[in-house]
Amino acid sequence: MSISQGTIVNAAASLHCPHGGRASAASAHAAVRLDGLPVHTASDTFVVTGCPHTVDGVPHPCATVRWSPHADGVRVDGVPVLLHTTEAQCFGAALVPQGPPVVNAARRGATCR
Repeated sequence: MSISQGTIVNAAASLHCPHGGRASAASAHAAVRLDGLPVHTASDTFVVTGCPHTVDGVPHPCATVRWSPHADGVRVDGVPVLLHTTEAQCFGAALVPQGPPVVNAARRGATCR
């Protein structure tokens, strides 16, 4: 059995789409906090703003981020906690995959092993 390792992603993490747009949580699991900030889980909704991505000169910005957490990871209320190593994909408004997000989670709080 393989268990993911990584830094827990909370509201202090810097999240961007692969084109530089900012990804932020539209919702967060406020019941659990790390360094005083909400911990992000797979049930949180992430939106992307400011993505400059174009295809043949036509804007196709990233709009959302979907996460694919490891089944054996840490959970909050039965929902997997996001780690900086959690697999994810950014999607455009037409749900076209546009690449993985860039996650920079501060290693101040806790890590999972």
